[in-house]
Order: sequence, then C-alpha cells, then structure tokens
Amino acid sequence: MNEDTLKLAEKDVAAEWKRAFESDPSGKEKYYITVAYPYPSGAMHVGHGRTYIVPDVIARFWRMRGRQVLYPMAFHVTGSPVIGISKRIARGDEKTLILYRDLYKVPQAVIDQFSDPLAIVEHFSNEYERVMRRLGLSIDWRRRFTTIIPHYSKFIEWQYSHLYGQGRVVIGAHPVKYCPQCENPVGDHDLLEGDKSEIVRFIFVNFEADGCLIPCATLRPETIFGVTNLWINPDISYVKADVDGVTWLVSREAADKLAMQKHTVSIIGEIAGSELVGSMVSHPLCGSVRILPAGFVDPDMGSGIVMSVPAHAPYDYIALRDLQQQGQYTDIAPISLISVEGYGEIPAKEAVERAGIHDQLDPKMDEVTQEVYSAEFSRGKLNARCGEHEGKPVRVARDDLSEVMEENYGSIRFFDFDNKPVICRCGSRAFVRILDDQWFLNYSDPVWKQQVHDQIAQISLVPPEVRAEFDRTVDWLKDWACTRRVGLGTRVPWDPKWLFEPLSDSTVYMAYYTIAHRISEIPAESLTPEVFDYIFLGKGDPQGVDRSLLDGLRSEFLYWYPYNYRFSAKDLISNHLTFQLFHHRAIFPDELQPEGMVVFGMGLLNGAKMSSSKGNVFLLEDAAEEFGADTVRMFLVGSAEPWQDFDWRNELVSSTKKQIERFIGYVNESATATGVTDVDAWLASRLQRRIAQTTASLDLFQTRQALQEAYFGIESDLKWYRRRLPSGSAGGSVLRDVSTVWVRLLAPIIPFVCESLWRDLGNDGLVSYAEWPTPDNSRIDPTVELAEDLIARTVEDIESITKIIPITPVKITLFLAPSWKYEVFSKVAQAADRHMVTKELMKDESMRKRGKEAVTTVTQVTKLIHGLPPQLVTEICLNNPDERMIFSSALSFLEQEFKVVFEILSAEESDHAKAGMALPFKPAIVIE
Repeated sequence: MNEDTLKLAEKDVAAEWKRAFESDPSGKEKYYITVAYPYPSGAMHVGHGRTYIVPDVIARFWRMRGRQVLYPMAFHVTGSPVIGISKRIARGDEKTLILYRDLYKVPQAVIDQFSDPLAIVEHFSNEYERVMRRLGLSIDWRRRFTTIIPHYSKFIEWQYSHLYGQGRVVIGAHPVKYCPQCENPVGDHDLLEGDKSEIVRFIFVNFEADGCLIPCATLRPETIFGVTNLWINPDISYVKADVDGVTWLVSREAADKLAMQKHTVSIIGEIAGSELVGSMVSHPLCGSVRILPAGFVDPDMGSGIVMSVPAHAPYDYIALRDLQQQGQYTDIAPISLISVEGYGEIPAKEAVERAGIHDQLDPKMDEVTQEVYSAEFSRGKLNARCGEHEGKPVRVARDDLSEVMEENYGSIRFFDFDNKPVICRCGSRAFVRILDDQWFLNYSDPVWKQQVHDQIAQISLVPPEVRAEFDRTVDWLKDWACTRRVGLGTRVPWDPKWLFEPLSDSTVYMAYYTIAHRISEIPAESLTPEVFDYIFLGKGDPQGVDRSLLDGLRSEFLYWYPYNYRFSAKDLISNHLTFQLFHHRAIFPDELQPEGMVVFGMGLLNGAKMSSSKGNVFLLEDAAEEFGADTVRMFLVGSAEPWQDFDWRNELVSSTKKQIERFIGYVNESATATGVTDVDAWLASRLQRRIAQTTASLDLFQTRQALQEAYFGIESDLKWYRRRLPSGSAGGSVLRDVSTVWVRLLAPIIPFVCESLWRDLGNDGLVSYAEWPTPDNSRIDPTVELAEDLIARTVEDIESITKIIPITPVKITLFLAPSWKYEVFSKVAQAADRHMVTKELMKDESMRKRGKEAVTTVTQVTKLIHGLPPQLVTEICLNNPDERMIFSSALSFLEQEFKVVFEILSAEESDHAKAGMALPFKPAIVIE
C-alpha cells in the first residue's frame, strides 16, 4: 500500500464515517467523554493533535467494547482574543500578517475579511472541524456550537442566575489583569505572553526627604529594621507626582500604575536619578540612610526605588560589596535583624560566599536568594534590634509589620505582576488595575472550597498524583474576576454593561453538549432559566414550550450525565479544570457530579515548547499531508503517555510510518495462511496475553503502553513465530486469527488503515463498531509459552557468546540444571526473606550434603531471579518446565539456526568445568 493508496483510503473511509459517530441514547451503558474545546483563532498544530486524538482513542476503544459513546466538540470564541487579532490585522501589523499568511497559510482574500472578528471565528472553526475529520476523530458533529450563539448565551444566563442567586457572584474592588488598549480585564486565555504571571501584593515602605515621599515596594516589610540604604537607577529619570494630594518621588512607570490602582496621580516635575545619588532619606523604624546608585534597579518594578537590606538579601549584599570594593561607601555595614538556624549573623553574606558567587550576574544568585528567603521565612525570628517585635517568627512579623506600616506610617498596598511582560492578544501590554464595580466569583468562600475538596477526594484522576495539585489550587484560589467590558460573549443579565469572560462561561458546558443538537428546536427567546431548570434539574413547570420536547431533552441529559471523563492540559488545573468543579458543585446534585479527569502533559517541537506566536509549531494538517493521518495518530499516541510531555520530531515520525507499512504487510501476507505448525499454539497463547494487556492498558488510559502491547508486542511475537517455522513453511491458519484480532486492537489508534484492512479481510460493517477482542483463556498455555521463552533466551545467550569469541563454532553443548536446583529456585522465589533461604535449605539433609555447591547456587539463583520478570518467575515455579524435552523438540530449529550440531546434556551427566554453572531456565553453554 503506497502513500497514494493510503491517502485514497483516508478519503474512502472518511466518507463512510461522515455520520457514523452520531450518538443517541440507547439501551447500552453510556460512556461520555469531553475535552477542552479549542479557541479557533489560528491553525491547529500537532500539540492540538495529541489533545484530541488521545480522547478519540479512548472513545473508539469503549465504542468497540459495546458502550454507547459520546464524544462531542464545540468552539470557544468568548472574549477579546479574536477582536485583538482583528485589530492587528486591520492596522496591518506585519508580525500578525506573517503568522496568518505564511504559517497558517490563510489565503489573502480570506485575510482581507479578518477585519471582522466573526470572520476569523467562522474560518478557523470550519478549519478545525475539517482537520479533525481528516485525523479521524469520531466526533458527533451534530452537537457543534460556538459560545456566542443565542442559545448558548441563554444557557450561560441560566447558570449564572443560580450562582448569583446563591451569592456566589459578588461585586467589589479587586486587582485584575487589565489591557488599556481593549479597556478590558484580561484572563489567561486573552494573553499572548505572561499567562503564568500572578498578581502580587506589595506594600510601600515610605521614606521621606525634603517633604517628599519616597516609597519602596517590598514583600518583606519586617526587614525595615535592617535597611542600610536605598538603591536608585542613576541612568533614568524619575518624576515627582502628586498622589492623592501628597508629593511622591517614583519612576514614571510606577506613576502610571498607581493611576490604575484607584489613586489620583498628576506629574508635577522630573528629576534625573543621578541627581538623587547621595541624598539622605529617613524612616522612623530605621533612621536616616543614603541613596546609592544601582544600574540593576528596574524602573518598571515597584516604585523604581529599592530599599536595601544587605544582611538578608543576597542581591543587596553583593551590590554593596561591589561598590565597597571600588572604595565607595565603606562606612556602610550590613545590619542583622533575623536570627535563623543554620546561618550566622549575616545570612546573605554567608550564602553568597558558600556558593562562590563573585558578582550580581552569577546565574546562582536567584537560587541563593530563594534559599535565604525560604530559610528565614520558615524558621527565622526577629532579634533584639526589632524592639517590641523581638522574638517573633518572620512569618508572623511580616503580617504584623504590614499592619503597623499601614496604620502608623501611611504605607499602602501596591499590586504588580511577579513575571513580565504580560501582553494582551491585541498586542498591547497589560497592567494590574483595581476596578470598583467588577463582578467576581467568590472562590475564596471556605464552605464552597470544602465542598470542592470533598469532590476532589471522590473523583477519578489520571494520573493520581495531580490530586494534590487540584487541592492546592482550591486552597490558594481567590475571588475571580468573571466579567469583561469588551469582547464576544454573554452579557450579565443583571448588569448588561458587562460580559462574562472566557474561563467563566466555559465551566459546565459539558451539560450543554447533551442537548446541543436539539435545543435549537426551541427559539432562543423562549429559553428562560425555568426551561433549563426543568431540563437539567427536573424542577418547575415552564410555560410556552412543548412539554414532550422538554421531556426528551431532559431524558437525553440524564442518559449522558454525569460525564465519565474530561481530558485537558495540566496547565488548566489552576483555572478551568478546578473552576468547573466549583460550578458543578454549586448547581448540580450529587449524582450528576463529574466522575473523572485525565490531565495531559505539554507538547514540544524538537525539544522546545510549542508556541504559535513564536512560530515554533508544526501544523497538524501539514503533518497529516506529509506522513498520513494514521502515522500522526500513532506517533502522538506512542511518544508518551497522555500525562507526560511529548516531543514531535519529524525523523521519528517517519519511522512510525514504516511501522504501519510493516503492519499492513503482515496482515496482507496472512490472508491466505492455512494449516497447522508446532508453534501455532504458542502464538495463539501469546495473542490472548496481548489482548488482555492492551485492554488493561486502555482501561487505565495508558495509551502508549497499549500501543506497545498491541503493535510492538504482537510484531515481536510474529517475528519469533516466523523464525521458529520449519524451513519452507509460511505459517499456519493461526495467522488469520492474529490478523483479525490485530486489526481490531489497533483500530482505535490507526483507524483509517484498520477500516481498509478489516474490509479486505472479508468482514462486513465498520471496524469502528466491531466487537473488541476478548482473551480466550482456553487458548492460554503457560507451558508452551515457557518453552518458547526458554528457547528464545537461550538463543539470545548463544548469539551474545558467538559475537565475543573469535571462532567458527562446530558444536554447541547445552548443560541443563538438575532438579535440585529447581527446588532452590522455587524456595528463593517464594521466600519472604531471601537472606534466610540458605539457612532454611540447610535444614534439608540432601542439601547439606551438597555443601558449598548448594550455598553458591542460592547466590546464583537469587541473582538470576532479580533479572527475570516477576510473572515469568511465578510461571517457572508453577510449571517446573521439562528442559530436556523442550530442547530436544527444538533441536532441529537450533541446528538450523546456528548451522552446527547441538548436544543436550544434564549437568549431572558431565564432568565438564562449565556444567556446574547450569541454572534453572539458564543452561550452561559450551561452544566448540
């Protein structure tokens, strides 16, 4: 089957699948899976491919196991990202045009329409569906929707009518990420850069000089007692600003930020940083200190002026040391204020010198700083220099000093990002802004939090270790700004000047999928909250809507809900995946709570994180065109387990294509196999094991392991089988059994090829709906499998020896272990404490007679058992293989394989020096 034939098969099969996966309630048990719906603002890349292909493998697997499977898809277009893209394209932003024209390959005529954001939505949502179909995703496309259609908006209004009615949506003044260009708060999905940045609350420590306030932003107000100087950047200009009627000296960037945080700010003057060097400033808790020059001070961080505590801040210590080594400010000495176990009087100095750091640019500086800060916070206490605060743990003193600063010294809170830059999708920089009338979801409510903790304890999570991350997220989650002024989406029904932001309107849409294909039968204006109450909660008596239709919608919802598993990336634990637990808990009863989630790792391209904005992507359609849809699927499934990061590399994908071609060849060659051979029973037995192991792996979402068993395992068995066939034999009819099973086992992973092969094998219907193989235990023969395993291991040992010795063999002798060594093997294998085996064996008179030989055998056998698979060890103990019979029956194979005469002897029959080395399942080998 050449490449053209493969593409032709894809087209033929795709036509058969067009409506094959539309799923309705039936008498079968259901299996409902969902995946985070995509934001269609650009072309799909291979990272998206893994996100949607892995759930498809699971959907196909359960469909073949007889479940009624629902795998739906929709498109998330709420918010301002497409509006930002549209604006950038409208103003001719070259970087954006290159991205869409050259990377995403959008025709210029289509780009010309992108000044309308809805044109972007329409184009890419259609492209997503087309590419998803090309990759063989078994989606029920009847249920497709976008998050801005009127019916969905009515669903969001219903959801929030409950949350608002329960007091879970509140109005207040809180810091939010904000884009001045869009005049809108922005969430993580609205950002090109900085989506991991958190808003950090600093406190300004206010120094004074000449009637002017000089604030320094800090997270460590308790260190005021150890301030020796301030740092200022001599190379920039600072401004004097009237801030709420008081004159402040700050960087221009800080003045702009203060204006966004509910302060009245006007610039009244400007002064060069160099003019301030050497000036004296003061604070009541540390007295007068000097301003020193430091080029490392970032005007965009805090106020642009930094207070220096060289005893406890490694950066401050080394900056002061650098100046003093130049002969400057030698009268300033670090002031210790925190005693911490494991450090001397000056922790910063000790940590810097211990790490061998010579200057501020040393990459170890961040690590050393974190080390000192963590030590002081976890076990540090304030010393006598801190007056009434002496003896307080740092973690307590920090909060206490914050209150003291605010109450007695005019300090205020200041908010900024912990990492920069933070860039909106419109291309503009985002800032922290405090909004007065912003609506928030009060995720900080301890009762709500506890309800979600309880739910997390019950839900099935893959991998299980992410449970701790979910719990951590619930603990630190604060109130969430759930509305925006500008963008696409649903307006807040009780405050229409606001719209719900993207993450807040995508929390329970899994419920909407269940009715999405039929809800359009009801006009949007008739979809009151009472209608949705009836459908989803079974409450009320809505008027004006056909009751039989409502009953049908409720019946469908109850058939599918709750969903069985939700698939999404691990970076969404901190928002979407946890938010949806909060919302389900608030709205739905216990029996409709989510049952499970599978959390994905990240995607890499040639070792680097994929990023469309940085151009480091490989488009999914290009991958399908170059390698074939099944090749893409098999590589993405086989490169890592779903929760692990995967790395796309074209050279490795090419080898996957060859593996599929080998599979096709194996199946085609077996189509006419007939008769029986001596190794058929072994192959049939191995096949049952592969079925069981593949099934067990997919049950646990171990898609990579499933592929290892279903492809590489069976291929390995077939290679050995063909090797063991008598000369001239093409194999027995068991090969046809293998083929029909093999095609079904791989159908969830490479469905296009498997559909074609299923038809070629003479089967009716789609393999997508064929019965999943189940192991036939009557065909499992451990004795036969043990025999072949022994032969294979012995062949491997002989090959290893012949590679080393520089002779042409003329004879090979195999010395077989005597029965008493099998007794030792069994006792060692089953011993609770293998160190006691020798003592126990020596209680046996026959073993005592063997003396040192028995003791040596225990050591050798113990080492051998450690190197064997545990299941194999168990089988050896249970079946006690007859090695002489096994090797005698395989004698012609061995002699044919190595082109020499073989002799099989019991070790006890020979006085050869190597005979005594024979162990159970490991004959001693002598090559002459």
